[in-house]
Amino acid sequence: MSSSTSTHNQFDNKAQAWSARFSEPVSELVKRYTASVDFDKRLALFDIQGSLAHATMLESVGVLSATDLADIQRGLAQVQAEIEAGKFEWLLDLEDVHLNIEKRLVELIGDAGKRLHTGRSRNDQVATDIRLWLRTEIDQAIQLLTELRQALANLALKYADVILPGFTHLQVAQPVTFGHHLLAYAEMFGRDAERLADCRKRVNRLPLGAAALAGTSFPINREYTAELLGFDEVCRNSLDAVSDRDFAIEFCAAAALVMTHISRLSEELVLWVSPRVGFIDIADRFCTGSSIMPQKKNPDVPELARGKTGRVTGHLVALLTLMKGQPLAYNKDNQEDKEGLFDAADTIRDTLTIFVDMIGGITVKADAMREAALQGFATATDLADYLVKKGLPFRDAHETVALAVRQCESENCDLADLSLEALQSFHPSIEADIYEVLSLEGSVAARNHIGGTAPERVRLEAERILSNKG
Repeated sequence: MSSSTSTHNQFDNKAQAWSARFSEPVSELVKRYTASVDFDKRLALFDIQGSLAHATMLESVGVLSATDLADIQRGLAQVQAEIEAGKFEWLLDLEDVHLNIEKRLVELIGDAGKRLHTGRSRNDQVATDIRLWLRTEIDQAIQLLTELRQALANLALKYADVILPGFTHLQVAQPVTFGHHLLAYAEMFGRDAERLADCRKRVNRLPLGAAALAGTSFPINREYTAELLGFDEVCRNSLDAVSDRDFAIEFCAAAALVMTHISRLSEELVLWVSPRVGFIDIADRFCTGSSIMPQKKNPDVPELARGKTGRVTGHLVALLTLMKGQPLAYNKDNQEDKEGLFDAADTIRDTLTIFVDMIGGITVKADAMREAALQGFATATDLADYLVKKGLPFRDAHETVALAVRQCESENCDLADLSLEALQSFHPSIEADIYEVLSLEGSVAARNHIGGTAPERVRLEAERILSNKG
């Protein structure tokens, strides 16, 4: 019997693989409503990868013959070539990526293609595909986070001595170096990479072999399949293996935090490029103009990244909501796990790629930063610390400096503009060396410890990141 004749009833374009159970066909609207092939076809190459490992394992335990395995390998190689060349015909009637590939495989190699599904279900198959795909996305995201940290570290190294005001409550607090400010984001993105690496450990567990929900009666070797696919271990419970989406939720949580940090950085970039602040300039390729106001240069990339944060956070909430009411084991609800997960991965990948380039192209306006740091009595804490070192209790020193600030406000001057005599009127222990303490350079240089803002410390931290030690 020819392969086309033997497979006609099961894989006719108008019949699903399970249609023999039903007395009437699925309506066209239901087909469109329940099909996932439009979005899950992006898993195709991972589906083939999983099928090849499954077939190899089945042959090793005697469930498939060596001839069947060879036919499957040959057929899947052709299917993969057709997909990569854009010549593969995706059929909505076949619902998903798995049945589309299986149909084509059976067309190419006949009954051996039918035997491939022995000992597995689409339930454990799709869970495996997603994990194979997701660990690749995680690896790419970690690499991009490393590149972004290095871009920030390079910029920090270049501008380790540039001083700008540090803020709390968006009020001038103390002077900090621009390099130190940038490295704060490098720390955030470092934690993001750590979270993703930790998430990957739980992603990298093999569901295949759980079959529909209860395992299989065939003598499979799950550890061998895991080894072939590079999984660290197997999922230990078949019910959990097919229904678990914790790993996807974890990834979306990590992705939401990546985008939250991107959004915080974006907010600062938007503020810094504003003419009212004027701390930096962003390269033209990351900006757009106005259709009516010819002078405008809008920081569209950081603004849009700030907006896209909401959508990634939304995917996290959607996944949590998707899972909260599901009984064991697999339910059709889980088809809704993919689009948000795919989009979250796409969004952080594209965003991080753009930000690596954009950070490297920032122009710093050091004079504007310094001028801003001279406003708002940024070195008031340094004066208080000075008095404490002279023996004054900190609370008394705090009150003394507050009185000095009030006088400066009334005279419209900075603390460093007061004469030594005027400063001594607040406390007699103040000496001429106070002016070095009240300088911006003296303030930041004094904070030369791990985590401090001193230029020397910034250089050490930036070099640590660039050497991949941090």
